[in-house]
Amino acid sequence: MSAAPGRTKGALLPAAALMFNAFVWGVSWWPLRQLEAHGVHPLWATAIIYVVSLGCLLAARPLAWRGLLQHPLLWLLMAASGLTNISFNWAVTVGDVVRVVLLFYLMPLWAALLAWPLLGEKPTAISLSRMSLALVGVVIVLKTGDSAWPVPESVADWLALMGGFSFALTNILLRRLNHTPAESRVLAMFSGGALMATSAACLGMARGVVALPPAPAASWLVFAVALSLAFLIGNLALQYGAARLSSHGTALIMLSEVVFASASSVAMGAAGLTGRTWLGGGLILLAALWSALSDDKPAPSARRRAG
Repeated sequence: MSAAPGRTKGALLPAAALMFNAFVWGVSWWPLRQLEAHGVHPLWATAIIYVVSLGCLLAARPLAWRGLLQHPLLWLLMAASGLTNISFNWAVTVGDVVRVVLLFYLMPLWAALLAWPLLGEKPTAISLSRMSLALVGVVIVLKTGDSAWPVPESVADWLALMGGFSFALTNILLRRLNHTPAESRVLAMFSGGALMATSAACLGMARGVVALPPAPAASWLVFAVALSLAFLIGNLALQYGAARLSSHGTALIMLSEVVFASASSVAMGAAGLTGRTWLGGGLILLAALWSALSDDKPAPSARRRAG
């Protein structure tokens, strides 16, 4: 009995860190749209955010790059984090914010698919049930009266799905890499955001679909700097919290992003809530909540492989 308060206190700071990260992601759509209104494509905005973050990290921890040589799996974390950021930032800039966030949060599906090969956690009947529930929700959200099949109908839909998969992979890798130096994990995440966003922006320019950012001006630099600092602190909070809490606990807390994004976007007219969105989104969130609250364990053999 006496140990319970200590465990609760020990989990409070990681939980608060994850909540802050969820808030940053949940309301980031607004400054990203302000930047786009000033001519800064979301890919360039993401590149600016993470170049600033990467510069700050290297100034404070100039030898953090050594971890990338000692732990090759950090390169996969770099790719996963980079894809997460460019996909989500682009999606919430051009799409319906609530729809994007709901498709992004297919945690039960992606976690069940990824935890087996990466953590040795074989899917159970319960986890497969959660996957099915989440998939039913996705079908309802994606199916429209004009489409014969429930398929993504826009670039924002595809980006949200890809971002959600990458985000689940990022969280699982943070657990897998818990033994690595914290600054090396953060470096991988920031480098992924900077390198992949810059590369994607340059590729987009070559294909004529992305324009160069406008000349530096206070009218848009204030949004870029503020968002850079917010994502810097938010990403530090994510790696701190996700590395100390279970994947279920992380998923539960990060669901608050849906609340932050929905409330802010509906209040400001950036999203609409149809009956189909309510129903399908409710099933997706129910599956995610079920996953976060579940205490089901992998089979003993799987736990030995993971350990």
